[in-house]
Amino acid sequence: MAKKSGTGLQSSAGLMRYYEADKNAIQIQPKTVLIVGAITGIAVLFLSAANGFWP
Repeated sequence: MAKKSGTGLQSSAGLMRYYEADKNAIQIQPKTVLIVGAITGIAVLFLSAANGFWP
């Protein structure tokens, strides 16, 4: 098999551009997503019980 030389530099350059563009995105902490999900789940359960849809 022939070795492909020079392909590593091109692929790593693309990854660098991807991560540099990611710095401009909105940053949300994982803890925030878990808390919002838990609050949403509790709200759905409460509203279901309040409307008589509780099993």
